[in-house]
Amino acid sequence: MTDAVSYYLEDQEYHGKSERTREAYERVLRRFESFLADEGSGPSGRSLTPEEAGRRACMAWVHSLRGEHAPSTVASYASYVHRFYAYMTQVGEFDSNPMALVVEEMDESIDKDPTRREISVPKMRGFVGAISHPLERALVITLLKTGVRVGELCNLDLRDLSLSDPELVAEFDLGGRVQLDGRPESLYVAAEPARGYSYNGEERTASNKRKRATVIPVDGELAAVLKSWLAIRPDARSPAEPLFLSTSGDWGGRLSPQAVRNVVERHARAHGWYTDGGGATENVTPHYFRHFFTTHLRDRTGDRGIVKYLRGDVASDIIDTYTHNWGGQVRDVYESNVYRLL
Repeated sequence: MTDAVSYYLEDQEYHGKSERTREAYERVLRRFESFLADEGSGPSGRSLTPEEAGRRACMAWVHSLRGEHAPSTVASYASYVHRFYAYMTQVGEFDSNPMALVVEEMDESIDKDPTRREISVPKMRGFVGAISHPLERALVITLLKTGVRVGELCNLDLRDLSLSDPELVAEFDLGGRVQLDGRPESLYVAAEPARGYSYNGEERTASNKRKRATVIPVDGELAAVLKSWLAIRPDARSPAEPLFLSTSGDWGGRLSPQAVRNVVERHARAHGWYTDGGGATENVTPHYFRHFFTTHLRDRTGDRGIVKYLRGDVASDIIDTYTHNWGGQVRDVYESNVYRLL
């Protein structure tokens, strides 16, 4: 096999793995491949391919990661290579999995619940203040104020946003959802959009992961930031009228999750909040904003139920309770406690 890594990644795409997951696997597997080419010792001293690598070569690669990465990251990278070998062995492309014993004997383990960097509201306010581009500011503040996942952010359409500003109402077809009737200044986050399926007339490249659809209040700060973005928003190429569109290479196309991650990473790096190999314990990413939203809003409200509702994580009977008393409970609690970022 000339390129086992490409073969594996193509199969993972067919199995429905997300682009982000495939990119993570490719990054680690290519690094492993390069290590074997540089450090491996095959017949006559030539470099090794992954198919030729044995247990000792795999052990040497894991050892090379130590000191450069946190133990949980070393364990994660080893698990990627282990899964790669396990799959290639199962489908009959490789004869054995040399990583099996290596992983079993490793001291490092994957941290299922990493201790994340703790950022105060004033420090996050300073981070937001350094972002000047209307689109980038709207992306970051929407993530911080709503706790939505990056895929859910990218799947938002104009019909999912209800704002009562006369200028916006005259210019845009906002809030077309029946679920937003009687709920001005709010955002509807659906549960249905799924990667590879058509939704509102457009095939989606990201999936929403909510147990149930959620209506999230939009406070004055977020409304003002979204208005500034809509003032420069280009014409959409999609009939679905996405809320967030590219203003660079893919002009007018729906913004992708990777594009949002790139924006957040760039600003986090500039702020000293992102380093290569840092992992969830150090790096500020779009998913970190969901953690920030959950932690600070829960601490301010003392109401775990409402925070779970806003995150879209609660069961149907609980979510129905908040849905029926949305204005008198969800909005009041949210607006009384949500942090200011500007």
